Amino acid sequence: MKWEALLAMLALFLLGAWLVISPASRIGLPEARPGAQIHELRVGPTRGAIEVLADSADTHSFRLLFRDGTATEPFSDAEFINRFGTDLHERVTQRPPNWLFRMLNITGWGSLLWIAIGLGGQTLFFGRMAVQWVASERKGESVVPEIFWWLSLGGGIALFAYFVWRQDLVGVMGQTSGVVIYARNIRLIHKKRRREERQAQRARDRAARHDALADPSGEPAEIEREPSPASDTG
Repeated sequence: MKWEALLAMLALFLLGAWLVISPASRIGLPEARPGAQIHELRVGPTRGAIEVLADSADTHSFRLLFRDGTATEPFSDAEFINRFGTDLHERVTQRPPNWLFRMLNITGWGSLLWIAIGLGGQTLFFGRMAVQWVASERKGESVVPEIFWWLSLGGGIALFAYFVWRQDLVGVMGQTSGVVIYARNIRLIHKKRRREERQAQRARDRAARHDALADPSGEPAEIEREPSPASDTG
């Protein structure tokens, strides 16, 4: 077993996690004011963030930050409520979400169900590669066992649903082609297996017919022995 591959996977995962939760994930946004909270903003095709800076216990200052590097002038609580309503005002001014919500980019506990579906899909995807890897290491050559395709199909369906929830068109497109290919490979494997079973059954039937024609009684044929010359002279 080559442990270098596992270490490379772990290193790549840690790099990706750091890019997600670090300030580097805010590429394109203007620099936030010190001490401000940042909340993701998406309005139609426009993406950016709402910057919330607490001036005191009850008053706040807001700015809209956009990925093209621009930002609005600061505005007050009353102006924010007038533009976006009291419900959104309460959401962005409440205490900061816990680290789990920030890391997973969700706003409530109900979203954890979809996160579990996405993680389940990724686990199946990792499982398929682990199975294929172990099978190949054991044989000393590249092999693809059937379970690889079943794990791929399950993971693809789970990730398709997850990306639909995330409204991620790129992810949906990727899994759409994958799910069809995985299902097609499973169908071809079972089609080949049924064909081989039919061929084997036909071979058994031919052998049975051959045996029946050779001896209609079904009993083994006996060979008559001719008397030897020595027994006649005795």
